[in-house]
Amino acid sequence: MFLNGGPMIFTGKAHPDLATRICEYLECNLGRAEFFKFNNDNTFVKILDNVRQRDVFIVQPTTFPVNDNIMEMLIFIDAARRASAGRITAVIPYYSYARTDKKDQPRVPITGRLIADLIHTAGADRVVLVDLHAAQVQGFFSTVVDELTALPLLADYFLKKNLGEIVVVAPDIGSSRRSRDFAARVNAPLAIIEKRRLGNNDRVETLNVIGNVEGKYAILFDDEINTGSTMISAAKILAEHGSKGVYACATHGILPGDAAQKLTAVPNLNEIVITDTVPLEERKRHPKITVVPIAPLVGEAIRRIHEGQSVGALFT
Repeated sequence: MFLNGGPMIFTGKAHPDLATRICEYLECNLGRAEFFKFNNDNTFVKILDNVRQRDVFIVQPTTFPVNDNIMEMLIFIDAARRASAGRITAVIPYYSYARTDKKDQPRVPITGRLIADLIHTAGADRVVLVDLHAAQVQGFFSTVVDELTALPLLADYFLKKNLGEIVVVAPDIGSSRRSRDFAARVNAPLAIIEKRRLGNNDRVETLNVIGNVEGKYAILFDDEINTGSTMISAAKILAEHGSKGVYACATHGILPGDAAQKLTAVPNLNEIVITDTVPLEERKRHPKITVVPIAPLVGEAIRRIHEGQSVGALFT
């Protein structure tokens, strides 16, 4: 039983705009905190509100600068624990290092597990995540995990566009399951691009399209768009196979460096649709890039967690 009413929402420096929009959805005030770096590069966090026996939610996607934001989140969790919070939930809309989920080479780490262990050690009682790159990352946590998905929000966006004849395309075989679920949601067939990734860098060799895309609008669906190389090579081969146009769709728009410029420069790539799990810098904004708000989904999950209701019912 928590004292003094509703959930308390706090944010680090990673994405305060998202936390503000979550509070607007929940009709509550954003909690106050102070955080900065000392001149020796050490991070300092101080919670300015009384959180004793309160239900605390700390919103912090682990985006650029990744390691700084992870450390800030861990320190924030520790501060809440030492301030006697009743329960602490780490809300991580984008979970970095999820790609490092297994030993696929000799003498390499499983960093996704390491970060999960650190979050538990810091004092988080619960974790909320959105569209993990690898589902098994849930099992890395010793705490309770709620994984949300933006798939219904993104599907609704495309259903409202009324594009006509469409085909959902998995950019690689590994993403075929989530693409199949998206295809079912928008009542479209599924195609798959067979590709080969070269080494540990982001070079991609596209090989073949499995399925019929000729004369249709193709929706490339994945969990995240990073450098955009996969989407760019996919858009090119889809044009070669006769698609009318291509839409790139993903939950997380990472877009480092000049990735946004490269994507928007592809002639047959009509639109890039992402959510705001990570902030989109002003210099990366473009008429071709559409951002679907994630705050209502995360806010509703927070409300349900606080009130002891089902989170899974959001997606049934």
